Amino acid sequence: MTLVAFDFDGTLSDSEMTVLLGEQAGVAAEIAAITDAAMAGELSYAASLRERVQLLSGLSTVAMEAAFAQVRLHPGAGALLGRLRAAGVPVVILTGGFERGVDAALAAADAAVDAVVANRLVVADGSLTGGVTGPLIAGTKDTALAEVCARWGTSPADAVAVGDGANDLPMLEAAGTAIGYEPKPVVAGTADHIVHDMDELGALLAAHGLW
Repeated sequence: MTLVAFDFDGTLSDSEMTVLLGEQAGVAAEIAAITDAAMAGELSYAASLRERVQLLSGLSTVAMEAAFAQVRLHPGAGALLGRLRAAGVPVVILTGGFERGVDAALAAADAAVDAVVANRLVVADGSLTGGVTGPLIAGTKDTALAEVCARWGTSPADAVAVGDGANDLPMLEAAGTAIGYEPKPVVAGTADHIVHDMDELGALLAAHGLW
């Protein structure tokens, strides 16, 4: 069985959740600079995530939800997810971003996936504490990919992984087929294929016999 694992920010979505949150907190420029360094492989993802989330300390949950309400899938992404699932292909999202943002974007597109592995912002007394929890802070996406593959009785060697940034490299290197979606240079050299939009991605997946 082939399973398809997607990154979220920059891959399924053109939104960067931490930047949207940063706009609500007035620190978007600082967060964007840290995000760019992490995606280029200049800063570890765990360190960059903790640094970005700390800048959000004190942001109200109302503002947090307003940021997540802006998260959207790339045009055509919802239809592609639906087509894969209709063909019986398990579809998972492995993201260092946040569950609430993923859920909001999927709901807005009337789309669904089979599993989401993501992080969570820590909230206390109606505000963000500046903390973050979840499996993809220190954990890496190759481990997450192996775990979701085991759930469906398959292996990473039979999986397709789609991502764009440095933190996607572990799952791209572990997967049997690695697809870079408008990839950063650090990813482009690792990917078996490179695509630039959902139409190209759909055609490539169809060529691999996924429907």
